[in-house]
Amino acid sequence: MNKKIIATNPVAKRNYSITDTVEAGIVLTGTEIKSIRNGKINLKDSYAGIKNGEAYIFGMHISPYEQGNIFNKDPMRDRKLLLNKREINKLVGLIKQKGYTLVPISLYFSGNYIKVELGIGKGKKLYDKREDISKKDAELRMKKQSEKY
Repeated sequence: MNKKIIATNPVAKRNYSITDTVEAGIVLTGTEIKSIRNGKINLKDSYAGIKNGEAYIFGMHISPYEQGNIFNKDPMRDRKLLLNKREINKLVGLIKQKGYTLVPISLYFSGNYIKVELGIGKGKKLYDKREDISKKDAELRMKKQSEKY
């Protein structure tokens, strides 16, 4: 299957060290899908969690569809993720470990379906972020140096 990425979460890899990823389907309405196809989605402040034994994504903003009128839903509503019971139980076990959280990394088309890539990550400390930035800078300098010669 080909993947066409719609949106990525710019904060996910900066603020979390991702250890594992999971693909999940998402329950959407028709006007939300049309708005997503137009690229009107923001994953920046979103996060995922387990509520009443079901997986949900919170804080994902999908702008209302212009021609949607009465069929438009709340742009910030909680959206259910489609995972089977075994996957949810695995995620609950991982999340209960100290410091781990469920973060949406990207939203993409897989065929005709919209999927969410969830990452199980641990929050980075400030010094970890600085270390990552210094590594990227060093790699960039070495790349520029090699292009020079």
